[in-house]
Amino acid sequence: MLHMFDRGKAAWPFSRQEAALIAITMLWGTTFLIVHLAMRHSGPFFFVGLRFVTAGLVALLVFRRALAGLTREELWAGTAIGVSIFLGYGLQTLGLQTISSSKSAFITALYVPLVPLLQWLVLREAPKPMAMLGIVLAFAGLVLLAGPEAGSGAIGPGELATILSAFAIAAEILLIGRFARRVDVRRITAVQLLAAGLLSWAAMPVLGETIPAFSWVWLAAAVGLGAASVAIQLTINWAQRLVAPVRATIIYAGEPVWGGVVGRLAGDRLPPEAFVGAALVLAGTLVSELRLRRRRVSD
Repeated sequence: MLHMFDRGKAAWPFSRQEAALIAITMLWGTTFLIVHLAMRHSGPFFFVGLRFVTAGLVALLVFRRALAGLTREELWAGTAIGVSIFLGYGLQTLGLQTISSSKSAFITALYVPLVPLLQWLVLREAPKPMAMLGIVLAFAGLVLLAGPEAGSGAIGPGELATILSAFAIAAEILLIGRFARRVDVRRITAVQLLAAGLLSWAAMPVLGETIPAFSWVWLAAAVGLGAASVAIQLTINWAQRLVAPVRATIIYAGEPVWGGVVGRLAGDRLPPEAFVGAALVLAGTLVSELRLRRRRVSD
């Protein structure tokens, strides 16, 4: 008979590593609201730059001994990943200037089904049937999340920026997967964080963005998120040594749920069709990670 997926071990109780990833995912969900509030006092690329330069400097301090062995390949890999982080977080933050934190969280979740799609287009690795179904579900959800303007073929600038950020985040995942086993995680983490921050600041004059007036809001948010980024990365690297990638990705798929919950508590009010769209995006992220499996059943 045909089973959707093999659950294996009981989902409860969670291992320490799985519990850590769940906590990280819950924390990620809160960042959408934090950034959304910070955008009232700062431009997007100044904020992203401060966030990741802070993270990079913390990583330099923590990993200062390991950085002595930095190789050319690690410098290249870290810079490439840093470019994808710069685009992903920069565009996501740009979108948060005009759309709610809840909508941003659900649209960003498109990166999960986008990963197999990009593998197909770039690496010529055809996605599995469930991944294709996930892409279809996620796209349908995106149309509903975009609102009535999507029906006329026009998507708002906030939604468009967030869609593009999901592509950049998917590219980041592919790049990390390509280099992870060939580099020192500590060194590449420091390089990619600094690259993302410095590129964000370099983009400011090109985009006409200026340094904002001082505010404790953007300072506390950027520095706090920057410091947290290092701790988050270390936790993920530790946990995923024992948690299978598929299991970890399904846990990460809960990010938009937590983002939506936090946004709702903060006063976000999405129309009914947007909730249907959010459910479809979430279903798409989960379905894309399932695998069809044939099992023989004895008579």
